[in-house]
Amino acid sequence: MKMFKQTQLLFIILSATLLSTLNFSALASPKNVSENTRELVTQAINNYIEGTSYNRPDQISKAFYEEADLFLSKKDDPFMVVPSKTYISWFNKGEYGKATGRIGEIISMDIVDNVATAKVEIIVPKRQFRYVDLFLLKKVSGDWKIISKTASGKKSNHHGKRILFIVSNADYYGDSTLKTGNSFAELINAYHAFKGAGYTVDFISPEGGAIPLAYINTSNELQKQYLYTPDFMAAIAHTKKPNQVSAKNYKAVHYIGGGSAMFGVSNNHEIQQLVMSIYEEHQGIISSVCHGTAGIVNLKTKDGKYLVSGKTISGYPDAYENKSADYFKQFPFQITKTIEEREGTFKYSPRNTAHLEVDGRVVTGQNYLSSALVANKIIEMLAEVN
Repeated sequence: MKMFKQTQLLFIILSATLLSTLNFSALASPKNVSENTRELVTQAINNYIEGTSYNRPDQISKAFYEEADLFLSKKDDPFMVVPSKTYISWFNKGEYGKATGRIGEIISMDIVDNVATAKVEIIVPKRQFRYVDLFLLKKVSGDWKIISKTASGKKSNHHGKRILFIVSNADYYGDSTLKTGNSFAELINAYHAFKGAGYTVDFISPEGGAIPLAYINTSNELQKQYLYTPDFMAAIAHTKKPNQVSAKNYKAVHYIGGGSAMFGVSNNHEIQQLVMSIYEEHQGIISSVCHGTAGIVNLKTKDGKYLVSGKTISGYPDAYENKSADYFKQFPFQITKTIEEREGTFKYSPRNTAHLEVDGRVVTGQNYLSSALVANKIIEMLAEVN
């Protein structure tokens, strides 16, 4: 009877998780759940992630409901039921607080009243292994607790190194009613390249949360793939604020284009400080594509000079803008003109062709056709220094 109940519970976990991954309205509408509730659920999961990553059984204990079960597997036992107390005891064997080599990341979560499901990625770089943990949580006596967990794992090229994508929250061109968004093609072309090389990609925006999307082509196979990939859509529905990430964690930053990129990003001081810390203090790479290059025009080095000064830069050229159009009249500045005023050299190619510029640790591209080129160049450069 006990095994039957446990099997039932596992079925509930898997069913709930499947439903959450298919629930695009939940992913696209983060306001369905209060920010405080999301933070509390996140904290419960982070107790598990941090506790298992740094050998802290007391912190793992905070994550689990006392009578929770884990449904795991190993070679000689494909369905192994492990009480949470037993699982926690496994972490008593190592040195307290010492890193275990695990790198955890919340991929997605779905919250309905007092229950939640979540998916977590656990990377173990030394073993070249990746686990995907599926959790069922419930609010018990006022606290969110994991009441069950199952997992799958396989060999992977994931190494835990991170790239930071910078996107915009702007829904409209300036103060107008003209709608705009972040270029979906530029997002997924670069994202796909970085993920394929084993990188973890994080997203920040000035305000955090959901971002508008533009230029979506569902006839394009790669775009279609990511549009219907719930984990990716969850990430851009819940972008982080600049103060929620640390510069030391990133090897490179990448500014995404689209009309939204012209607003709210280039003048955001928190983003500026974060990016220049990655570049100057941690020897990271700064990159951009198309209108995303607007994000780098105001960046200054510690000596007070503009980053673009003396550098060759690409992006979407002023020459290709429709200067009589209402959208263009909303732009706070022109990209080519501003870079040249700041003693940079702006280069580009004919319309609808790719163009890449590399000047030291600054890598820029002309348009969405250049996105993968920019990403692959960064991957190549990082490989040379690691």
